[in-house]
This record gives sequence, C-alpha cells and structure tokens, in this order.
Amino acid sequence: MLPAFVRALSFLQPRALAALGRSIGALAFHLAKSRRNVCIRNLSLCFPQLTATQIRERAKAHFKAYGQAMLEHAFLWHGSKEAIRAYVRMEGQAHWREHVGKRPIMWLCPHFVGLDHVGARITCDDGGASMYSTQSNPQIDAIIRAGRERFGNATLFSRQDGIRPVIRELKKGVPFFYLPDMDFGAKDSVFVPFFGVQAATITGLSRLCALTKAVVVPVIALQNKNGGYDAKFYPAWDDFPSGNDEADALRLNQFIEARVLEAPEQYLWTHRRFKTRPPGENSMYD
Repeated sequence: MLPAFVRALSFLQPRALAALGRSIGALAFHLAKSRRNVCIRNLSLCFPQLTATQIRERAKAHFKAYGQAMLEHAFLWHGSKEAIRAYVRMEGQAHWREHVGKRPIMWLCPHFVGLDHVGARITCDDGGASMYSTQSNPQIDAIIRAGRERFGNATLFSRQDGIRPVIRELKKGVPFFYLPDMDFGAKDSVFVPFFGVQAATITGLSRLCALTKAVVVPVIALQNKNGGYDAKFYPAWDDFPSGNDEADALRLNQFIEARVLEAPEQYLWTHRRFKTRPPGENSMYD
C-alpha cells in the first residue's frame, strides 16, 4: 500500500509535489504540537533578538519548507536522472573533484531540508557512501533504501554497523556523506556554542579525518525561489583536523551557523539539538 502511494505521487510534476508538500507542512504546523514546540524553542534559543511573532512565522516557514522537501522524495526516488539534474542544480563540484585519487573525500552535509536532494543529485553522476538510521517500520526502511540506492552507485550503512565500514570505503576512495549536526548524547561529543548555546557536538569528523587523511568539502542544497534547488560545494577546509577537538567542533558549528543565516527556515529546527546538557544544566525542552 505505502510503496504504491509513493509511486503514485511520483507521477506529479516536482513543482506540483512542492506546492502540495508546502500545504501539508502548513497543516502540520498546527497539528504536530510536539514538533512545533521543539521548533519554536530552538528558534527562540538561537535567535533571541526576534519577537515571539517573528519566531512563530519563521517556524511556519520551516514547516512549509520541510513539507515540500519530504513530499519531493517521491520524485527523488522515482524520477529520471535527467529530471533530477534539472531540478537540483550543482555548483562548485571542482572543490571535491580535484581531490579524487589523491585523498579520501568527506562531503560535509548538515541537516538542511534539501539534504536528500543533493544526495540524489550526486548519485546521478557519481558514487558515494552514507550512514542512515534504520527505520522501525520495515516497509518504510525498504522504501528509503531502494530510493537512495536505485542508481547503483550509493552505499548505505546503518548506524548499527559502526564506523569500520565507513573507514574501509573512504580508504577505497569512495566519498562519504557525513551528517555532523545532531545530538547523539555526551559520548564522543564536546560542548561548543551553536548560535551562542552550548551544544553537544560529535567529534567524529575530526577522528575520521585523522584516521583516513580525508579532506572535508562541505555541500548544502537550498530551495530557490524559482522552483528546485541549488546545491553548492564549498572549498575544502585547510588545516583540518587541527588536533583540538573543541576547536574543530566550533569551526563546524560556525560554518553551519553562517549557512543557516542564508536560509534560516530551511535548517532542521524540529530536531532537539540542545537535548544533551553540560553537567548541572536543566533540560532545554521541559
């Protein structure tokens, strides 16, 4: 039933899916109370200069952007390569291609709503590996895996697989999508500011780069006003890792902050980014 529904949605034009998704997102803002509260709390913490009305409007905009991106998965998982190339435009690919055959490559991809869009666009032409969270519903898990692997050059690892398969792929020269900006608890994390709020930030990026000598090339896809997405690769980071986990984590968060300011409604504000607190601090979400 669910695969057939997703398949049926794929027959809609991408811009029709986007419009429908934004309408569903607007509705979800009113119905998904728990996620709405998390979104508003995160925005309030990160943008204390905004009024309550401005925060609420930004939260509404986020739900619309998120709804659009979610519904567009039907297109990403069933559309042709040519259609995906037209819908997700690429910029700056030379920033990572120049390192092919010389060093392992880490595509640093923070949690913006277009995360899967840049992944789908890359697999139209190039191979890559990424890690994902296994879904509790086997049917949904199968849909996600099939959609992401359908062009035959994407390798997915479950978080339960650990880090060794990732290291193996990197050393084989397969670029790896690294998603660095979720709260996975205090283990293997350091507390550094994110928009002025102490956030548990995993040090995996530094550790993987130290182990594999990989180069970090950030990439972000943003929804544009003309319909579709602009996926941009940024210059590779020099002097990374630095040998100081706190300094590296702060550099990561500051890079993400700068990108968030370019399209604040498109960052994943419904995630409890500040769930883990330094010792002695109370929960941010009670």
